[in-house]
Amino acid sequence: MFDVLVVGGGPAGLFLACELRLAGIRPLVLERLPEPDPSDKAHGLAGQVVRLLDHRGLFERCGGRGVPEPAPGLFFGGLPLPLGALGAANPMYLLPVQQRDLERVLGERAAELGAEVRRGWEALSLHQGEDRVSVTARGPDGGEQTLTARYLVGCDGARSLVRKAAGISFPGGSDDGVVDRTALIGPSEHLHLRPGGRVEVEDLGEIPAMFHRTERGVFTLLAHDPERPLVNTAEWEGDPADGGPARDAPMTLAEMEESVERVLGARLPLTPPPEGAPTLLRRLRGRNFRLADRYRAGPILIAGDAAHVSHGPTLNTALHDVANLAWKLAATLQGWAPEGLLDSYHRERHASGERVLLHTRAGSALTSPGEDITAVRGLVGELLASPDGTRLIADLMAGADVRYDMGEEEPAAPTGWFVPPLDLRAGGRSLRLAELLRDARPLLLDLTGGPDLAAVAEPWTGSAARVRYVPATAEEAPAPALLIRPDGCVAWAGADPGDLKAALIRWFGVH
Repeated sequence: MFDVLVVGGGPAGLFLACELRLAGIRPLVLERLPEPDPSDKAHGLAGQVVRLLDHRGLFERCGGRGVPEPAPGLFFGGLPLPLGALGAANPMYLLPVQQRDLERVLGERAAELGAEVRRGWEALSLHQGEDRVSVTARGPDGGEQTLTARYLVGCDGARSLVRKAAGISFPGGSDDGVVDRTALIGPSEHLHLRPGGRVEVEDLGEIPAMFHRTERGVFTLLAHDPERPLVNTAEWEGDPADGGPARDAPMTLAEMEESVERVLGARLPLTPPPEGAPTLLRRLRGRNFRLADRYRAGPILIAGDAAHVSHGPTLNTALHDVANLAWKLAATLQGWAPEGLLDSYHRERHASGERVLLHTRAGSALTSPGEDITAVRGLVGELLASPDGTRLIADLMAGADVRYDMGEEEPAAPTGWFVPPLDLRAGGRSLRLAELLRDARPLLLDLTGGPDLAAVAEPWTGSAARVRYVPATAEEAPAPALLIRPDGCVAWAGADPGDLKAALIRWFGVH
Protein backbone atom coordinates (compact mmCIF):
# COMPACT_ATOMS: atom_id res chain seq x y z
CA MET A 1 0.00 0.00 0.00
CA PHE A 2 1.27 3.46 -0.91
CA ASP A 3 1.13 6.46 1.40
CA VAL A 4 -0.16 8.84 -1.28
CA LEU A 5 -1.45 8.28 -4.80
CA VAL A 6 -1.50 11.37 -7.00
CA VAL A 7 -3.74 11.20 -10.06
CA GLY A 8 -2.48 13.68 -12.65
CA GLY A 9 1.11 14.45 -13.56
CA GLY A 10 0.79 18.04 -14.73
CA PRO A 11 2.39 20.94 -12.85
CA ALA A 12 0.25 20.49 -9.74
CA GLY A 13 0.80 16.73 -9.50
CA LEU A 14 4.54 17.00 -10.14
CA PHE A 15 5.01 19.83 -7.64
CA LEU A 16 3.03 17.84 -5.07
CA ALA A 17 5.39 14.90 -5.63
CA CYS A 18 8.37 17.21 -5.03
CA GLU A 19 6.88 18.69 -1.86
CA LEU A 20 5.94 15.29 -0.45
CA ARG A 21 9.43 13.92 -1.07
CA LEU A 22 10.96 16.92 0.70
CA ALA A 23 8.68 16.10 3.64
CA GLY A 24 9.84 12.46 3.69
CA ILE A 25 6.83 10.86 1.97
CA ARG A 26 7.07 8.60 -1.10
CA PRO A 27 4.14 9.29 -3.45
CA LEU A 28 3.16 7.53 -6.65
CA VAL A 29 2.02 9.77 -9.51
CA LEU A 30 -0.22 8.37 -12.26
CA GLU A 31 -0.32 10.38 -15.48
CA ARG A 32 -2.59 9.46 -18.38
CA LEU A 33 -0.39 10.94 -21.12
CA PRO A 34 2.61 8.81 -22.15
CA GLU A 35 4.72 11.94 -22.79
CA PRO A 36 4.59 15.53 -21.51
CA ASP A 37 2.17 17.72 -23.46
CA PRO A 38 4.26 19.97 -25.77
CA SER A 39 1.41 22.35 -26.64
CA ASP A 40 1.24 25.99 -25.60
CA LYS A 41 -0.90 26.52 -22.51
CA ALA A 42 -0.04 28.90 -19.70
CA HIS A 43 2.73 31.35 -20.57
CA GLY A 44 3.91 32.51 -17.17
CA LEU A 45 3.43 32.76 -13.44
CA ALA A 46 2.42 35.90 -11.57
CA GLY A 47 2.28 36.92 -7.94
CA GLN A 48 3.62 35.33 -4.78
CA VAL A 49 3.91 31.96 -6.50
CA VAL A 50 7.10 33.23 -8.16
CA ARG A 51 8.62 33.67 -4.71
CA LEU A 52 7.35 30.22 -3.74
CA LEU A 53 9.38 28.72 -6.58
CA ASP A 54 12.34 30.80 -5.41
CA HIS A 55 11.93 29.26 -1.94
CA ARG A 56 12.43 25.85 -3.52
CA GLY A 57 15.38 26.88 -5.70
CA LEU A 58 13.32 26.59 -8.89
CA PHE A 59 13.14 30.24 -9.95
CA GLU A 60 16.31 30.23 -12.03
CA ARG A 61 15.68 26.69 -13.29
CA CYS A 62 12.42 28.02 -14.76
CA GLY A 63 14.21 30.82 -16.60
CA GLY A 64 14.31 33.50 -13.92
CA ARG A 65 17.41 35.64 -13.58
CA GLY A 66 19.07 36.47 -10.28
CA VAL A 67 16.54 37.35 -7.59
CA PRO A 68 12.79 37.81 -8.17
CA GLU A 69 11.96 41.50 -8.55
CA PRO A 70 8.49 43.10 -8.34
CA ALA A 71 6.89 44.01 -11.66
CA PRO A 72 6.69 47.75 -12.44
CA GLY A 73 3.24 47.48 -13.97
CA LEU A 74 0.48 45.15 -15.13
CA PHE A 75 -3.14 45.25 -16.27
CA PHE A 76 -6.43 44.45 -14.55
CA GLY A 77 -9.38 43.99 -16.84
CA GLY A 78 -7.35 45.71 -19.53
CA LEU A 79 -6.77 48.77 -17.31
CA PRO A 80 -3.23 49.87 -16.35
CA LEU A 81 -2.11 48.89 -12.86
CA PRO A 82 0.80 51.18 -11.84
CA LEU A 83 2.57 48.75 -9.52
CA GLY A 84 5.78 50.79 -9.36
CA ALA A 85 4.02 53.34 -7.17
CA LEU A 86 3.70 50.72 -4.40
CA GLY A 87 7.45 50.52 -3.76
CA ALA A 88 8.35 47.81 -1.23
CA ALA A 89 4.65 46.95 -0.80
CA ASN A 90 4.41 45.67 -4.40
CA PRO A 91 3.37 41.98 -4.18
CA MET A 92 3.40 41.22 -7.91
CA TYR A 93 6.25 39.17 -9.34
CA LEU A 94 6.34 37.82 -12.90
CA LEU A 95 8.08 34.76 -14.32
CA PRO A 96 7.60 34.20 -18.07
CA VAL A 97 7.72 30.42 -18.44
CA GLN A 98 5.84 28.13 -20.79
CA GLN A 99 3.78 25.49 -19.00
CA ARG A 100 5.61 22.74 -20.87
CA ASP A 101 8.94 24.10 -19.59
CA LEU A 102 7.60 24.34 -16.05
CA GLU A 103 6.43 20.72 -16.28
CA ARG A 104 9.87 19.67 -17.51
CA VAL A 105 11.61 21.40 -14.60
CA LEU A 106 9.19 19.95 -12.05
CA GLY A 107 9.52 16.49 -13.59
CA GLU A 108 13.31 16.70 -13.40
CA ARG A 109 13.15 17.86 -9.79
CA ALA A 110 10.71 15.08 -8.86
CA ALA A 111 13.10 12.52 -10.35
CA GLU A 112 16.04 14.04 -8.44
CA LEU A 113 14.08 13.66 -5.21
CA GLY A 114 13.20 10.05 -5.96
CA ALA A 115 9.49 10.42 -6.70
CA GLU A 116 7.91 7.72 -8.87
CA VAL A 117 5.93 9.00 -11.85
CA ARG A 118 4.18 6.43 -14.05
CA ARG A 119 3.28 7.81 -17.45
CA GLY A 120 0.68 6.23 -19.68
CA TRP A 121 -1.38 5.14 -16.65
CA GLU A 122 -5.04 6.18 -16.76
CA ALA A 123 -7.17 6.08 -13.62
CA LEU A 124 -10.46 4.33 -14.44
CA SER A 125 -12.29 4.13 -11.12
CA LEU A 126 -11.74 4.38 -7.41
CA HIS A 127 -13.16 2.90 -4.24
CA GLN A 128 -13.09 4.81 -0.96
CA GLY A 129 -12.81 3.03 2.37
CA GLU A 130 -12.62 4.46 5.87
CA ASP A 131 -8.82 4.66 5.95
CA ARG A 132 -7.70 3.94 2.42
CA VAL A 133 -8.49 4.46 -1.25
CA SER A 134 -8.16 1.96 -4.10
CA VAL A 135 -7.65 3.09 -7.68
CA THR A 136 -8.05 0.87 -10.72
CA ALA A 137 -5.79 2.11 -13.50
CA ARG A 138 -4.95 0.98 -17.04
CA GLY A 139 -1.26 0.81 -17.90
CA PRO A 140 0.52 1.42 -21.22
CA ASP A 141 0.15 -2.24 -22.17
CA GLY A 142 -3.63 -2.13 -21.71
CA GLY A 143 -3.58 -4.18 -18.55
CA GLU A 144 -5.42 -3.03 -15.44
CA GLN A 145 -4.08 -2.86 -11.91
CA THR A 146 -5.60 -1.87 -8.59
CA LEU A 147 -3.44 0.35 -6.41
CA THR A 148 -4.18 1.19 -2.78
CA ALA A 149 -3.05 4.16 -0.71
CA ARG A 150 -3.84 5.83 2.59
CA TYR A 151 -4.57 9.08 0.76
CA LEU A 152 -5.43 10.02 -2.81
CA VAL A 153 -4.97 13.49 -4.29
CA GLY A 154 -6.71 14.43 -7.51
CA CYS A 155 -4.63 16.79 -9.64
CA ASP A 156 -6.43 15.60 -12.76
CA GLY A 157 -7.89 18.79 -14.15
CA ALA A 158 -11.26 20.44 -14.52
CA ARG A 159 -13.01 17.21 -15.56
CA SER A 160 -11.48 15.41 -12.57
CA LEU A 161 -12.43 11.76 -12.24
CA VAL A 162 -11.26 11.90 -8.63
CA ARG A 163 -13.52 14.83 -7.74
CA LYS A 164 -16.56 13.23 -9.37
CA ALA A 165 -15.94 9.83 -7.80
CA ALA A 166 -15.56 11.42 -4.35
CA GLY A 167 -18.95 13.10 -4.72
CA ILE A 168 -17.51 16.60 -4.48
CA SER A 169 -19.74 19.10 -6.25
CA PHE A 170 -18.31 21.73 -8.61
CA PRO A 171 -20.75 24.67 -8.62
CA GLY A 172 -20.30 27.68 -10.83
CA GLY A 173 -21.20 28.75 -14.33
CA SER A 174 -19.91 29.71 -17.74
CA ASP A 175 -20.26 32.42 -20.34
CA ASP A 176 -20.79 30.53 -23.59
CA GLY A 177 -21.04 33.72 -25.62
CA VAL A 178 -17.30 34.46 -25.39
CA VAL A 179 -14.94 33.04 -28.01
CA ASP A 180 -11.18 33.17 -27.38
CA ARG A 181 -8.85 32.62 -30.33
CA THR A 182 -5.10 32.14 -29.96
CA ALA A 183 -2.32 31.67 -32.49
CA LEU A 184 1.46 31.60 -32.55
CA ILE A 185 2.70 33.66 -35.48
CA GLY A 186 5.98 34.59 -37.10
CA PRO A 187 7.58 38.03 -37.48
CA SER A 188 5.51 40.38 -39.63
CA GLU A 189 6.29 43.61 -41.46
CA HIS A 190 2.80 44.76 -40.48
CA LEU A 191 3.44 44.38 -36.74
CA HIS A 192 6.18 46.23 -34.82
CA LEU A 193 6.97 45.89 -31.12
CA ARG A 194 7.66 49.18 -29.36
CA PRO A 195 9.16 50.05 -25.95
CA GLY A 196 6.79 50.33 -23.03
CA GLY A 197 4.69 47.29 -23.85
CA ARG A 198 3.13 48.73 -27.00
CA VAL A 199 2.78 47.45 -30.54
CA GLU A 200 2.43 49.37 -33.79
CA VAL A 201 -0.13 47.96 -36.18
CA GLU A 202 0.00 49.13 -39.77
CA ASP A 203 -2.99 51.35 -40.67
CA LEU A 204 -3.86 51.71 -36.96
CA GLY A 205 -0.89 53.16 -35.07
CA GLU A 206 0.42 52.25 -31.61
CA ILE A 207 -1.79 50.36 -29.15
CA PRO A 208 -1.13 48.50 -25.88
CA ALA A 209 0.19 45.01 -26.58
CA MET A 210 -1.69 43.56 -23.62
CA PHE A 211 -5.47 43.70 -23.27
CA HIS A 212 -6.34 46.33 -25.87
CA ARG A 213 -10.13 46.61 -25.62
CA THR A 214 -12.42 47.96 -28.28
CA GLU A 215 -16.20 47.90 -28.46
CA ARG A 216 -15.83 44.78 -30.58
CA GLY A 217 -13.56 42.68 -28.39
CA VAL A 218 -10.06 42.41 -26.91
CA PHE A 219 -6.70 42.08 -28.66
CA THR A 220 -3.56 40.83 -26.90
CA LEU A 221 -0.03 40.28 -28.13
CA LEU A 222 2.49 38.42 -25.96
CA ALA A 223 6.04 38.59 -27.26
CA HIS A 224 8.10 36.57 -24.79
CA ASP A 225 9.72 35.23 -27.96
CA PRO A 226 9.80 38.05 -30.58
CA GLU A 227 10.31 35.46 -33.30
CA ARG A 228 7.13 33.69 -32.24
CA PRO A 229 4.64 36.18 -30.77
CA LEU A 230 1.34 34.91 -29.43
CA VAL A 231 -1.80 36.68 -30.64
CA ASN A 232 -5.09 36.39 -28.82
CA THR A 233 -8.55 37.82 -29.38
CA ALA A 234 -11.72 37.63 -27.32
CA GLU A 235 -15.07 38.30 -28.96
CA TRP A 236 -18.55 38.27 -27.49
CA GLU A 237 -20.42 36.41 -30.21
CA GLY A 238 -23.66 35.67 -28.40
CA ASP A 239 -25.49 32.37 -28.35
CA PRO A 240 -23.44 29.67 -30.14
CA ALA A 241 -26.65 28.48 -31.77
CA ASP A 242 -26.75 31.76 -33.72
CA GLY A 243 -23.88 30.69 -35.96
CA GLY A 244 -20.11 30.71 -36.10
CA PRO A 245 -17.69 27.82 -36.49
CA ALA A 246 -18.59 24.45 -35.04
CA ARG A 247 -17.08 23.72 -31.65
CA ASP A 248 -14.87 20.94 -33.02
CA ALA A 249 -13.93 22.66 -36.31
CA PRO A 250 -10.16 23.29 -36.64
CA MET A 251 -9.08 26.91 -36.51
CA THR A 252 -7.09 28.45 -39.36
CA LEU A 253 -4.71 31.40 -39.54
CA ALA A 254 -7.23 33.08 -41.84
CA GLU A 255 -9.89 32.82 -39.12
CA MET A 256 -7.44 34.41 -36.68
CA GLU A 257 -6.81 37.28 -39.13
CA GLU A 258 -10.53 37.86 -39.54
CA SER A 259 -11.02 37.93 -35.77
CA VAL A 260 -8.19 40.47 -35.33
CA GLU A 261 -9.71 42.65 -38.05
CA ARG A 262 -13.13 42.57 -36.39
CA VAL A 263 -11.65 43.56 -33.01
CA LEU A 264 -9.17 46.20 -34.18
CA GLY A 265 -11.03 47.51 -37.20
CA ALA A 266 -7.84 47.17 -39.25
CA ARG A 267 -6.44 44.37 -41.40
CA LEU A 268 -3.36 42.71 -39.92
CA PRO A 269 -1.86 40.04 -42.18
CA LEU A 270 -0.44 37.21 -40.08
CA THR A 271 2.39 34.84 -40.95
CA PRO A 272 2.92 31.33 -39.60
CA PRO A 273 5.76 30.64 -37.13
CA PRO A 274 9.24 29.89 -38.55
CA GLU A 275 9.66 26.42 -40.00
CA GLY A 276 10.30 23.83 -37.33
CA ALA A 277 8.96 26.01 -34.48
CA PRO A 278 5.96 24.85 -32.40
CA THR A 279 2.60 25.92 -33.81
CA LEU A 280 -0.66 26.81 -32.11
CA LEU A 281 -4.09 27.57 -33.53
CA ARG A 282 -6.77 27.32 -30.87
CA ARG A 283 -10.38 28.40 -30.49
CA LEU A 284 -12.18 28.15 -27.16
CA ARG A 285 -15.86 28.94 -26.78
CA GLY A 286 -17.06 29.80 -23.30
CA ARG A 287 -15.34 30.68 -20.03
CA ASN A 288 -15.88 28.51 -17.00
CA PHE A 289 -15.84 29.79 -13.42
CA ARG A 290 -16.20 26.95 -10.93
CA LEU A 291 -15.10 26.20 -7.36
CA ALA A 292 -15.43 22.85 -5.59
CA ASP A 293 -17.60 23.00 -2.49
CA ARG A 294 -14.94 21.11 -0.51
CA TYR A 295 -11.34 20.14 -1.11
CA ARG A 296 -11.44 16.99 1.02
CA ALA A 297 -13.69 13.95 1.28
CA GLY A 298 -12.16 11.60 3.86
CA PRO A 299 -8.89 10.23 2.46
CA ILE A 300 -9.49 11.94 -0.90
CA LEU A 301 -8.28 15.48 -1.60
CA ILE A 302 -8.23 17.65 -4.70
CA ALA A 303 -5.98 20.47 -5.87
CA GLY A 304 -5.44 22.72 -8.87
CA ASP A 305 -7.95 22.66 -11.72
CA ALA A 306 -9.73 19.74 -10.07
CA ALA A 307 -10.72 22.21 -7.33
CA HIS A 308 -11.14 25.47 -9.24
CA VAL A 309 -11.29 26.75 -12.81
CA SER A 310 -11.46 30.31 -14.06
CA HIS A 311 -10.33 32.50 -16.91
CA GLY A 312 -7.31 33.51 -14.88
CA PRO A 313 -4.27 32.45 -12.85
CA THR A 314 -5.34 28.88 -12.10
CA LEU A 315 -1.77 27.58 -12.40
CA ASN A 316 -0.53 30.10 -9.82
CA THR A 317 -3.28 29.04 -7.44
CA ALA A 318 -2.63 25.33 -8.06
CA LEU A 319 0.99 25.53 -6.94
CA HIS A 320 -0.03 27.34 -3.75
CA ASP A 321 -2.67 24.63 -3.15
CA VAL A 322 0.01 21.97 -3.35
CA ALA A 323 2.47 23.75 -1.07
CA ASN A 324 -0.29 24.18 1.51
CA LEU A 325 -1.41 20.55 1.30
CA ALA A 326 1.86 18.61 1.13
CA TRP A 327 3.31 19.34 4.58
CA LYS A 328 -0.05 18.84 6.27
CA LEU A 329 -0.53 15.51 4.54
CA ALA A 330 3.01 14.46 5.47
CA ALA A 331 2.46 15.45 9.12
CA THR A 332 -0.73 13.37 9.18
CA LEU A 333 0.99 10.32 7.69
CA GLN A 334 3.94 10.66 10.07
CA GLY A 335 1.63 10.80 13.08
CA TRP A 336 2.45 14.22 14.53
CA ALA A 337 -0.22 16.39 12.96
CA PRO A 338 -2.28 18.39 15.46
CA GLU A 339 -6.01 17.80 15.39
CA GLY A 340 -7.67 19.44 12.40
CA LEU A 341 -4.43 20.23 10.56
CA LEU A 342 -5.39 18.40 7.36
CA ASP A 343 -8.86 19.92 7.42
CA SER A 344 -7.30 23.39 7.43
CA TYR A 345 -6.22 22.74 3.84
CA HIS A 346 -9.79 23.19 2.60
CA ARG A 347 -10.49 26.15 4.87
CA GLU A 348 -7.42 28.09 3.78
CA ARG A 349 -7.27 27.27 0.09
CA HIS A 350 -11.00 27.42 -0.58
CA ALA A 351 -10.96 31.02 0.65
CA SER A 352 -8.15 31.73 -1.81
CA GLY A 353 -10.11 30.07 -4.61
CA GLU A 354 -13.07 32.35 -3.89
CA ARG A 355 -10.84 35.41 -4.25
CA VAL A 356 -9.42 34.13 -7.55
CA LEU A 357 -12.93 33.70 -8.94
CA LEU A 358 -13.82 37.19 -7.72
CA HIS A 359 -11.03 38.98 -9.54
CA THR A 360 -11.10 36.85 -12.71
CA ARG A 361 -14.84 37.29 -13.16
CA ALA A 362 -14.55 41.00 -12.46
CA GLY A 363 -11.63 41.34 -14.87
CA SER A 364 -13.47 39.44 -17.58
CA ALA A 365 -16.56 41.62 -17.14
CA LEU A 366 -14.45 44.78 -17.47
CA THR A 367 -13.24 43.72 -20.92
CA SER A 368 -16.70 42.97 -22.32
CA PRO A 369 -18.30 45.36 -24.83
CA GLY A 370 -20.93 47.99 -24.24
CA GLU A 371 -21.24 51.64 -23.24
CA ASP A 372 -22.20 50.72 -19.66
CA ILE A 373 -18.99 48.71 -19.29
CA THR A 374 -17.02 51.59 -20.80
CA ALA A 375 -18.43 53.85 -18.09
CA VAL A 376 -17.55 51.36 -15.36
CA ARG A 377 -14.04 51.11 -16.79
CA GLY A 378 -13.64 54.86 -16.50
CA LEU A 379 -14.57 54.78 -12.83
CA VAL A 380 -12.44 51.71 -12.02
CA GLY A 381 -9.53 53.30 -13.87
CA GLU A 382 -9.70 56.30 -11.54
CA LEU A 383 -9.71 53.99 -8.51
CA LEU A 384 -6.71 52.09 -9.83
CA ALA A 385 -4.78 55.33 -10.21
CA SER A 386 -4.83 55.77 -6.42
CA PRO A 387 -2.24 53.95 -4.26
CA ASP A 388 -4.96 52.31 -2.15
CA GLY A 389 -6.83 51.08 -5.22
CA THR A 390 -3.65 49.79 -6.84
CA ARG A 391 -2.61 47.99 -3.64
CA LEU A 392 -6.02 46.33 -3.20
CA ILE A 393 -6.10 44.95 -6.75
CA ALA A 394 -2.40 44.05 -6.75
CA ASP A 395 -2.80 42.00 -3.56
CA LEU A 396 -5.91 40.36 -5.00
CA MET A 397 -4.19 39.37 -8.26
CA ALA A 398 -0.97 38.27 -6.54
CA GLY A 399 -2.74 35.96 -4.10
CA ALA A 400 -1.50 38.14 -1.24
CA ASP A 401 -4.84 39.31 0.13
CA VAL A 402 -6.02 36.14 1.89
CA ARG A 403 -4.94 36.02 5.53
CA TYR A 404 -5.02 32.57 7.11
CA ASP A 405 -6.41 32.27 10.64
CA MET A 406 -3.52 31.58 13.01
CA GLY A 407 -5.81 31.02 15.99
CA GLU A 408 -4.74 34.10 17.93
CA GLU A 409 -7.23 36.17 19.93
CA GLU A 410 -5.41 39.37 18.96
CA PRO A 411 -3.38 38.37 15.89
CA ALA A 412 -0.08 40.11 15.27
CA ALA A 413 -0.02 42.04 12.02
CA PRO A 414 2.65 39.96 10.22
CA THR A 415 0.97 36.55 10.78
CA GLY A 416 -1.24 34.64 8.39
CA TRP A 417 0.40 36.14 5.30
CA PHE A 418 3.05 34.88 2.90
CA VAL A 419 6.40 35.72 4.44
CA PRO A 420 8.05 38.89 3.04
CA PRO A 421 11.46 38.68 1.37
CA LEU A 422 14.27 39.29 3.86
CA ASP A 423 18.02 39.84 3.56
CA LEU A 424 19.68 38.15 6.53
CA ARG A 425 22.97 37.69 8.28
CA ALA A 426 23.27 34.18 9.75
CA GLY A 427 26.15 31.86 10.53
CA GLY A 428 28.67 34.53 9.61
CA ARG A 429 27.36 35.05 6.09
CA SER A 430 24.82 37.10 4.20
CA LEU A 431 21.92 35.24 2.64
CA ARG A 432 18.33 35.60 1.55
CA LEU A 433 15.46 34.09 3.51
CA ALA A 434 14.57 32.02 0.43
CA GLU A 435 17.83 30.09 0.86
CA LEU A 436 16.66 28.83 4.27
CA LEU A 437 13.41 27.46 2.80
CA ARG A 438 14.86 25.14 0.16
CA ASP A 439 14.12 21.98 2.17
CA ALA A 440 10.44 22.88 2.80
CA ARG A 441 10.83 22.47 6.57
CA PRO A 442 9.13 24.68 9.16
CA LEU A 443 11.51 27.47 10.16
CA LEU A 444 11.85 29.45 13.38
CA LEU A 445 13.77 32.56 12.40
CA ASP A 446 15.01 34.17 15.63
CA LEU A 447 16.04 37.80 15.15
CA THR A 448 16.19 38.66 18.89
CA GLY A 449 19.66 37.29 19.69
CA GLY A 450 18.39 36.05 23.07
CA PRO A 451 18.24 32.48 24.48
CA ASP A 452 14.58 32.36 25.55
CA LEU A 453 13.02 31.40 22.22
CA ALA A 454 15.68 28.77 21.52
CA ALA A 455 14.94 27.07 24.86
CA VAL A 456 11.19 27.07 24.27
CA ALA A 457 11.56 25.63 20.78
CA GLU A 458 14.14 22.97 21.68
CA PRO A 459 11.63 20.06 21.86
CA TRP A 460 10.69 20.79 18.23
CA THR A 461 14.12 21.85 16.95
CA GLY A 462 16.32 19.36 18.85
CA SER A 463 16.46 15.61 18.24
CA ALA A 464 12.97 15.58 16.68
CA ALA A 465 14.16 18.08 14.04
CA ARG A 466 10.54 18.89 13.27
CA VAL A 467 11.31 22.61 13.05
CA ARG A 468 14.53 24.26 11.92
CA TYR A 469 15.91 26.95 14.23
CA VAL A 470 18.06 29.73 12.76
CA PRO A 471 19.30 32.76 14.74
CA ALA A 472 19.92 35.68 12.43
CA THR A 473 19.81 39.44 12.06
CA ALA A 474 17.97 41.56 9.52
CA GLU A 475 18.13 45.26 8.82
CA GLU A 476 14.37 45.56 8.33
CA ALA A 477 12.87 42.79 10.46
CA PRO A 478 9.04 42.67 10.41
CA ALA A 479 9.06 41.17 13.94
CA PRO A 480 11.56 39.98 16.59
CA ALA A 481 11.04 36.39 15.44
CA LEU A 482 9.03 34.53 12.79
CA LEU A 483 7.68 30.99 12.75
CA ILE A 484 7.31 30.12 9.07
CA ARG A 485 5.32 27.13 7.80
CA PRO A 486 6.68 25.09 4.87
CA ASP A 487 4.22 26.78 2.49
CA GLY A 488 5.75 30.19 3.31
CA CYS A 489 2.95 31.37 5.60
CA VAL A 490 3.93 33.16 8.83
CA ALA A 491 2.34 31.09 11.62
CA TRP A 492 3.58 33.30 14.46
CA ALA A 493 5.46 36.56 14.88
CA GLY A 494 6.66 38.22 18.04
CA ALA A 495 8.96 37.76 21.03
CA ASP A 496 6.80 36.18 23.74
CA PRO A 497 8.01 32.62 24.56
CA GLY A 498 4.54 31.54 25.73
CA ASP A 499 2.91 32.61 22.48
CA LEU A 500 5.63 30.84 20.52
CA LYS A 501 5.01 27.59 22.40
CA ALA A 502 1.28 27.81 21.70
CA ALA A 503 1.95 28.34 17.99
CA LEU A 504 4.38 25.40 17.84
CA ILE A 505 1.79 23.13 19.44
CA ARG A 506 -1.00 24.40 17.20
CA TRP A 507 0.88 23.81 13.95
CA PHE A 508 3.55 21.21 14.68
CA GLY A 509 2.09 19.03 17.41
CA VAL A 510 2.75 18.35 21.09
CA HIS A 511 6.19 17.37 22.36
